Amino acid sequence: MGDNTEFELRGVNHLALVCSDMKQTVDFYSGVLGMPLIKTIELPMGWGQHFFFDCGGGNALAFFWFPDAPEGIPGVSAPKGLPDRGELLSAVGSMNHIALDVAPDRIEEYRDKLIAKGVDVGVILNHDDSEFGIAPEMQEGVFVRSIYFKDPDGILVEFAAWTRDLGLPDDVRHEPRTAADRTG
Repeated sequence: MGDNTEFELRGVNHLALVCSDMKQTVDFYSGVLGMPLIKTIELPMGWGQHFFFDCGGGNALAFFWFPDAPEGIPGVSAPKGLPDRGELLSAVGSMNHIALDVAPDRIEEYRDKLIAKGVDVGVILNHDDSEFGIAPEMQEGVFVRSIYFKDPDGILVEFAAWTRDLGLPDDVRHEPRTAADRTG
């Protein structure tokens, strides 16, 4: 992967999301996904709570619970469904999904484990550079394999497994688009 010459960034310290029910969130992320709860904070003046989970590699996933937070809107604050079912769109400024890194040789096992725990999981996707970005089976052009599922608040979660190093000359070949390129 590329080197940052401006700042010595060491990865994601934590990503902070908002949940509707902290107990339900702890039950899912610790109970279902096995992520240890590593820090809990009661916010001052009754503002709510802020809890942190260890998601491996020295990184954390955090959640705020605000008693007066507005409800999320599917298709705006997060995709309505799973990508393999045709849903990917979310609003500008939203968090589309969180991808947790897993070992490539465990993706099938982890999908089976999630299903056994009652989680609705999409099919394994072999992301490649073909026209639609998905190969029907594992092949040389696949750069990441993944499965998608949702947490109790509808946050889209991905288990992603890199299958090769990125940063090859053909990996960065598209010109960035501008707001003027938007359709409709």
